[in-house]
Amino acid sequence: MTTTRRLAEALIARPSVTPTDGGCIDLIAERLAPLGFEPEFIDRGPPEWRVRNLWSKRVPAQYQQAPQAIETIVFAGHVDVVPTGPVEAWTSPPFTPTERAGRLYGRGASDMKGAIAAFVVALEEFLAARPEAPLALALLLTSDEEGRALDGTRVVCEWLAARGERLHACIVGEPTAQRHSGDMVKNGRRGSLSGRLVVRGVQGHVAYPHLARNPIHQLAPALAELAATTWDAGNAHFQPTGWQVSNLHAGTGAGNVIPGQAVVDFNFRYGTASTPASLQARLQAVLQRHGLDHTLEWTLGAEPFLTPPGSLLDAVQAAIAAETGLQPELSTTGGTSDGRFLARICPQVIELGSPNASIHQIDEHIELAELERLKNIYRRVLEQLAAQARVAQLR
Repeated sequence: MTTTRRLAEALIARPSVTPTDGGCIDLIAERLAPLGFEPEFIDRGPPEWRVRNLWSKRVPAQYQQAPQAIETIVFAGHVDVVPTGPVEAWTSPPFTPTERAGRLYGRGASDMKGAIAAFVVALEEFLAARPEAPLALALLLTSDEEGRALDGTRVVCEWLAARGERLHACIVGEPTAQRHSGDMVKNGRRGSLSGRLVVRGVQGHVAYPHLARNPIHQLAPALAELAATTWDAGNAHFQPTGWQVSNLHAGTGAGNVIPGQAVVDFNFRYGTASTPASLQARLQAVLQRHGLDHTLEWTLGAEPFLTPPGSLLDAVQAAIAAETGLQPELSTTGGTSDGRFLARICPQVIELGSPNASIHQIDEHIELAELERLKNIYRRVLEQLAAQARVAQLR
């Protein structure tokens, strides 16, 4: 059994459904302490939603008096997992790590306790060989990524910014691969803009429609126009903006009553070809054109971010090629991640993790070979970044 697998199993065995961390964060903090990492715990949230956060950083001994002289490289992730669903549907208990046919099964195996184990062991191997490498290394972990994401990475980033902490590059261990670790890297993510539209009508009896005003009937033409709208064409880095209805509510439950209002929840996933303001204005114009009596509330969940070619992507691509022979596809597709918060304080943020085919599913798993491959990629990235830093010092 490899060191990476043992740590992954120890993490999986700790139930940590959001917002609980199940002891995972203390385990990692204690594991890193002998390497010189200094843990700081930033716990947030009300008693019923208490979130455990960890910031743990190591500065080489020769740079303790001048840490600003070297770059800070961060690995970020979450130890919380989604609920298991019906336990009886699992082939083996979700919090009992189990090997079958070369795969390690358990909730969080791929999303993303496997990646956390891989990075911790990569740090151990890297520092055993290069303890004086000219890099400051840090780990940021939270137990609030799969849930509200209000008291996790977001508040840690605000805390770091408030005390003037400078980050130079960050790897988020989200499961980004399609078939093999390293085949896809997320070098950005789309933004998320949600809205709740309430269309007001007049409630009445279905037999007397002239005495009522049906908000569903009024909404339908506007809804059809919104669904057919091309919001933008995208650009070289982001696909076209998409608009989707997630919920539609109306009615009293009775079959003979025209409802008094209809409620629509919707979401934009957008890149840099549009802005929240432009999308809001265009949608509002459609509603006004159809004469809807309405109210509209907006929630900006995430702004898009993009990491262009540079030192981090160079190191990641070189590490993946050396370990796997693959040339990774750079992508900004998919949902949001905590990368949106990190991008506010760090100029280079990418996501690199294991295959994502089984995440959030019954019988979530990771190939044991992928676990080792991911660990080796992470170690090689650190080696590449250390080499870049050494060259920069010699200039």
